[in-house]
Amino acid sequence: MIYLSRKMYFSAAHFYRVEEWSEEQNRRMFGLCSHVHGHGHDYTLDVMVKGELNSKSGIVVNITDIDWVMKSVVRKELDGKFLNKENPFFQTKVPTTENIVSYLWDSLEGKMENCQLYKIRLRENDFLYAEKESSSMVRLTRKYHFSTAHRLHSNQLSDEENLELFGKCNNPYGHGHNYYLEVTVSGEPDPITGMVDNLSTLDQIVDEEIMNRFDHKHLNLDTEEFKDLNPTSENVAVVIWNLLAPRIPKLFKIGLYETEKNYFEYYGPGVY
Repeated sequence: MIYLSRKMYFSAAHFYRVEEWSEEQNRRMFGLCSHVHGHGHDYTLDVMVKGELNSKSGIVVNITDIDWVMKSVVRKELDGKFLNKENPFFQTKVPTTENIVSYLWDSLEGKMENCQLYKIRLRENDFLYAEKESSSMVRLTRKYHFSTAHRLHSNQLSDEENLELFGKCNNPYGHGHNYYLEVTVSGEPDPITGMVDNLSTLDQIVDEEIMNRFDHKHLNLDTEEFKDLNPTSENVAVVIWNLLAPRIPKLFKIGLYETEKNYFEYYGPGVY
């Protein structure tokens, strides 16, 4: 089985509102997104399909065929539109990133020959994207940034072993990184709000549990979590999961960028 993806860009405007709610209720749930005149985004859409390799042509499907199907949906129904006003589906459904990715899945599924739709990722901005596969579940990922210092040093190894294993990262005074943290939740979008999880609540929890603990700190010297635990990015990812999981029931995955070249994922016990 071969998996291939195609990228497309489009722009759209929208607002988040439940008409039956008061202005105060909408503002409390959706924040600035509830503004009646709307706001907009430049979306990035990644569509991944899967299929068997054709031995004669050496391809699964002609990329131009995928383009044609994507454009027939996106350009006609989403691109350059005010979704609440111009798309019938979003006149009754809040156009959250979760609902848009579900709408795209339903619009594209079964439309491509010689391949099968496998996954859709819709990126609203650099810090928020949603993903959809064949199940009813949608995954929503929120990205955060924090800066911290650490020294890679294990109390279970000798000084010589630590230096050999970690090299300059074993510097006694430590070194630092700009970490980027991805917190992914998974679930069915709420039929009223269109959200898998409330972003403002998610932001507050991450701020309280992660940012306040680790941002602009020296992990080895300033935190209880790494007082006796080597603050490798693997361990940082696990610690972050353990801090967030009790407060985020829909938590699916932790992704941690130590640098642009070093990325780590942790799914927690029992997820896979």
